Amino acid sequence: MQAVKEKLHDMSVMRKVKAEAKAEEKAEKELAKARMEVAHEVRLAKEAEAEMEMHVAKAGERAQKEITKQAESRRETHTVENRDDHATTTSTNANAAAPRSNFL
Repeated sequence: MQAVKEKLHDMSVMRKVKAEAKAEEKAEKELAKARMEVAHEVRLAKEAEAEMEMHVAKAGERAQKEITKQAESRRETHTVENRDDHATTTSTNANAAAPRSNFL
């Protein structure tokens, strides 16, 4: 009878130990899963940050191209206006009487 009681007691203790070990393993797995999720989110954040930096760089390049384009456009407009002024002045001078030379 004593042997049966000891056997039941040992079985009860083993169930408790197994349950504790299982609970500890489950907690470790959950912690590992949480770490994996955090690592995944960190990776996604780094990728997004790198992509954002790339977009900012592209936007800067496009802005610089547009600034250069606008500056060239202003220079061309200014040059055309000067040519028009010069052409108007030249045509006005051509319409005026040519200076007389005393040698003729």
